[in-house]
Amino acid sequence: MTTETKTPRAGDAAGRPPSTTAPPTREKPKSWTGLWFVLPFTAMYVLFLVWPTILGLYYSFTDRSLTGRPTSWIGLDNWTEVFGDERAWDALWNTAVFTVYSAVPLVVIALVLALLVNRARKMGWFLRMAFFAPFILPVSVVTMIWIWMYQPDGGLINDFLQNTLGVQDSAEPTLWLSDEGTAMWSVVITTVWWTVGFNFLLYLAALQTIPKDVYESSSMDGANWWQQLWGITLPLLKRTTALVIVLQLIASLRIFDQMYLMTGGGPNRATEVAIHYIYISGFEGYRIGYASALSYVLFVLIMIVSIVQFRLFARKEG
Repeated sequence: MTTETKTPRAGDAAGRPPSTTAPPTREKPKSWTGLWFVLPFTAMYVLFLVWPTILGLYYSFTDRSLTGRPTSWIGLDNWTEVFGDERAWDALWNTAVFTVYSAVPLVVIALVLALLVNRARKMGWFLRMAFFAPFILPVSVVTMIWIWMYQPDGGLINDFLQNTLGVQDSAEPTLWLSDEGTAMWSVVITTVWWTVGFNFLLYLAALQTIPKDVYESSSMDGANWWQQLWGITLPLLKRTTALVIVLQLIASLRIFDQMYLMTGGGPNRATEVAIHYIYISGFEGYRIGYASALSYVLFVLIMIVSIVQFRLFARKEG
């Protein structure tokens, strides 16, 4: 009789099925090299931001002074004084006025400039450089230029109004930085000229990401430039507009440099803003504890404005 030989299945020589358990994997050794790269930044961040923030909050509950006297705990006295300080509220009001006056043109003008440069082909590189160039200047140079332009006698603006347009009497020149009605607007104009280039670049970058096929399709359907602007461009720029508005509001609420250098808070405190009053309380009045309380009130207001803005834009997108 014939015998059949059975071939073993895939497995070992005895025909046992292969093992289904995966071979043990070796754990990769943990490397701490990456931490050494972030350690310098972390140390500087904690030393110059986190620690001063905590220390300033502690000082707001004390009578800390630059005169060198012993510091004692006074609880909520500084905070109570802040809410009853009329000068502090006037400074906050001036800050809000500057924010409203500057935020609108900084958003609208930046968008208009971006639309203009996006359509320019031959002169686009020159316009980009010209619109963004003032933003790289330091605040001291910017204020020096505009203080000279605002000079009552011999200033470029008054000379233009008197000799070129003839709308101003040379015997009564406009006191741009010394008059309560024009001082705030003068700083606003300087700020817009100085910082509009940053918002302009944000808008220009967003415009260049919009596909051209969308505009070509709408042109084939008979849409003109205005219809494309309101139906395509502005809706696709909503996120960029939200970012620009939030950044601009935060920057305007923190106004200090150009206001301090151009007007010094005058005339009659008409341009004294919140950070300027904090500076006066801390470094001229030597009341570090009270200045810390003022700083945290401004910090809370900025946080509230930022959160409200983000919630509003998030709701609109939803």
